[in-house]
Amino acid sequence: MNEKIILGLPKGSLNNVKRGNTYQLFVDAGYEVRGYESGYESYEIDIVNDPEINAYLTRPQSVPVELNRGMVDIAIVGEDWIKEESVLRDTKTVKIGDLDYGKTRLIVAVPNDSPYENLTEFFRANKDRKTLILCFTEYLNLTRKHIMENEGYKEIFGDAVLFVQVRGLTDGDNEQVQVINSDGATEVYIAKCADLIVDNTQTGSSLRKAGLKELETILHSSAGLYAGVSCTGEKMVKAQLIYKQLFGAITAKNYFDVKFNLANDKISDVSEYLVENKLCADEPTVTECSSFSQINVLIPKAKFPEMIEAIKGFNATSIIRNDLKQLIK
Repeated sequence: MNEKIILGLPKGSLNNVKRGNTYQLFVDAGYEVRGYESGYESYEIDIVNDPEINAYLTRPQSVPVELNRGMVDIAIVGEDWIKEESVLRDTKTVKIGDLDYGKTRLIVAVPNDSPYENLTEFFRANKDRKTLILCFTEYLNLTRKHIMENEGYKEIFGDAVLFVQVRGLTDGDNEQVQVINSDGATEVYIAKCADLIVDNTQTGSSLRKAGLKELETILHSSAGLYAGVSCTGEKMVKAQLIYKQLFGAITAKNYFDVKFNLANDKISDVSEYLVENKLCADEPTVTECSSFSQINVLIPKAKFPEMIEAIKGFNATSIIRNDLKQLIK
C-alpha cells in the first residue's frame, strides 16, 4: 500500500475487559499493539507489526462524524452511533462486518413506580399536563425520531417537531416535549426529576439498580468495523483484510482445539462418528504412526462434553484441550 490506512479504535466500554476488550481482540488476531491496553489507552496507538496502519483513539460518539469526513478511514464502533448520525442525513459509511461483541439495546426508561407500560400510555396520561415533559439522552436524533413516530405523541401534538437542546444549540417548535443532551451518566437524570431517559443497556441490571424500568426498545446494536468515505481502492482491500483477521479471532472463541491418541484401527470409526454427529468443525486431522495415531480436531465449545464421552467410548487416550486464538476459514 502506498498510503497508510487510518484506523479509529474505540475509547470506553468497547475496550473494557468485561464488555468488549478490543485490545485483546487485536492481540488474538495477531497484531502487536502498544498504547491501547484497557485503562491505559493513548491517543496515538502503535500497531507494531503492521506499518500500513495508523491507529488513533476515538470516542464512539465522534466516529460517524470522522468517518463521514475522511478523518479516519475505518473504525470500530457500535451500530447505535452509526444510526444516530444517519437519522437526519444520508451517509456513505459502509459496514465491513459485524464483530459480535458490545451487544446493547437502546431503550426508553421511566421511574420504576410509573404506571405506564409503553410510551403511548405515557403521552396519553400526560396530555393535559402544563409542565414540561423532559427526556435526557445522548441519542438525540434517534430519540426525537422514535418519540415523534409514537402514536400517543401524534394524537396530542400531531406533526409538531419536538424541542431538542445540545448545550446552547436548540431546534424544534414543540417546547412542551424536550429532548436534552445528557453527556453520559444518563440514568441519574431521573433522580433529578426527568420524565424519561433513552440509554443503551446490555442486561438492564444497571437501570433496575437506578430505580428505572424499560418501556420499549428503540434498536439493538453491536460493534462492527465500518469504512468511511476515504476508504476506497487499496484501503478498502486492506480494511477487508483487517476484518478477516479480527473475525477469525472472534470465530475462534467458539471452539476448542482438541488432540488425542487413538488406535489406528479405530480412526475411520471415530472420524465418521464425529462428522455425522456434528461434533467437529471440520474433518479430523490424523498424524499416523505404527499402531496409534494422534487425532487433531476443532470442537464447538457447546459440544465438547458430548465429544469427550464419545471418544472415550473408542478408547481415546492423552486427550488435550487448548484454547484457540484464531480460526480463519
